[in-house]
Amino acid sequence: MDKFGLRTLVSVILIAVVAVIVYVFPEWLFALVIAGFVAVAQFEFFRMVENRKIFVYKYFGTFVGSLVPVVIYIGSGLPDLKHLEPLLIVIASLLALVLQFVRTDNERDHLVSMAVTLFSLFYIAWFFSFFVRLRALPDGSNLVAFLIIVTKSTDIGAYLIGRKFGKTELIPRISPKKTKEGTVGGVLLSVMLAVLVGRGLTGFSVGHLIVLGVILASLGQTGDLAESLIKRDCGMKDAGKVLAGIGGFLDLMDSLLFTAPVFYFYVKTF
Repeated sequence: MDKFGLRTLVSVILIAVVAVIVYVFPEWLFALVIAGFVAVAQFEFFRMVENRKIFVYKYFGTFVGSLVPVVIYIGSGLPDLKHLEPLLIVIASLLALVLQFVRTDNERDHLVSMAVTLFSLFYIAWFFSFFVRLRALPDGSNLVAFLIIVTKSTDIGAYLIGRKFGKTELIPRISPKKTKEGTVGGVLLSVMLAVLVGRGLTGFSVGHLIVLGVILASLGQTGDLAESLIKRDCGMKDAGKVLAGIGGFLDLMDSLLFTAPVFYFYVKTF
């Protein structure tokens, strides 16, 4: 089986698994699954950073990152504990600094080490945890499904159109295989699917769905490029090897990291 066939098979299996997680799992178990995704993605991120010869407390960062979705779930269910989330961020920031005090080496990379650790908590843990917030909204399962369908259709459209018609490189220094034709194809497929499934899943008007299709497609591809930039800087092809044909969990999540918070605030606003 070639890479495209393997990637397709794994994607079909993932779609079935995600459907169960989104529609069958209760909110507390959904939050734990998100915490698991975050933990694996954080660890993959720290291993990439270590390949760049940057010192990080990867177990500390992974543990704190996995707490973020759990704390958000607790805060959404118990209003009296809604301040746990900013408290966790403050504690994590302080610990990231204090841990530098106990290092025994003489490397002059303390600022970089702290910055990378805290960046990962926002970039991966906090952004992806917006799925927990979305699921907690009325009709949250449908909102989560809509977000995943529209965002991931961008990846599919960009890959298929780029593979067939792609000639003009998008940003070759970051991702040589991505093309402008593929980018346009990804946006068009996202808009089309947003309109087709959006009325039933979200209740938004066609106008809102077209806007959402463009926004989510653009942010999804930005998220994909952002991870490509990080991987290239760290000298890595994939974040991990857990998912055959796809890479690691961070490779699976990258396009969703920016779309999840923006979609949540869009829903809350409109």
